[in-house]
Amino acid sequence: MVVAATGFFDGVHLGHRVILDRVRSVAVDTGLKSSVVTFWPHPRTVLQQDADRLRLLTSLEEKRNLVTGTGIDKVEVIPFDRSFSALSAGEFIRKVLIDKYGVSTLVLGYDHRFGHDAPSDVRLLADRVLACGIEPVICGRYVMPDGTAVSSTEIRKALDGSRVEDAGRMLGYAYSLSGVVVAGNRIGRTLGFPTANMELYDPLKAVPGNGVYQVDVSVCGNSYKGVCNIGVRPTIGSGGMRVIETHILDFNEDIYGLDIRISFLKYIRPERKFDSLKELQLRLQKDILAAGESL
Repeated sequence: MVVAATGFFDGVHLGHRVILDRVRSVAVDTGLKSSVVTFWPHPRTVLQQDADRLRLLTSLEEKRNLVTGTGIDKVEVIPFDRSFSALSAGEFIRKVLIDKYGVSTLVLGYDHRFGHDAPSDVRLLADRVLACGIEPVICGRYVMPDGTAVSSTEIRKALDGSRVEDAGRMLGYAYSLSGVVVAGNRIGRTLGFPTANMELYDPLKAVPGNGVYQVDVSVCGNSYKGVCNIGVRPTIGSGGMRVIETHILDFNEDIYGLDIRISFLKYIRPERKFDSLKELQLRLQKDILAAGESL
């Protein structure tokens, strides 16, 4: 028997961690293992509910690592498809939580729902869970000291608005992107600021709004400081294609084709068009100086 929570847990943010903390504490008190039952891909990609606008805070691998990093013993991943989406709440409780995973206690978030017929009130859902033989535990909504109610939606809004520091506070860690270094047009090198252009591993990952950011960079097994630009490079032109490019401070190695991870620490300025490459070069110097002074 296990103590579990279930849900998509996108971002594994501070609100999710309240639930995970409760799972762990109940597991310790009862001498049972702790588990998270999640699913992949996101339901909207299967049910085609605004799927073209879907952006995720974490890939499946990132989610696994974040959940287990909190001390949860095991992460179970259910393939989400149309047949799974047709399960009622009762069927999900009996066939999945009890029969498949042996759940004896289920921790529910304040707005938790599952099953196509799930009630909108989590207390009614808890009654249904109890009727099936599982002990329900309800967690309240997590609100930060400044009054911000943490949710994956609010974090995505912060990223869209380039408010990476706010996103990081709600997540409990710096938001990051992972990908592979690909060839660019090398104009940054001619300006004295070579950049690593990133192609995302997960195209559904949420990308912060256009602008210039102070970042941490992980590459070749080491960590560096850097300045990242996200946007269409209006001074140089990118054919309207959005680019993620990072100048790594005190670094001058060929890393094409290698893994790279950038973590967003601070927003520096919006992307803008400069009248000349020389003006752009001078602005880049100021950006790097600004990032350096913040280190």
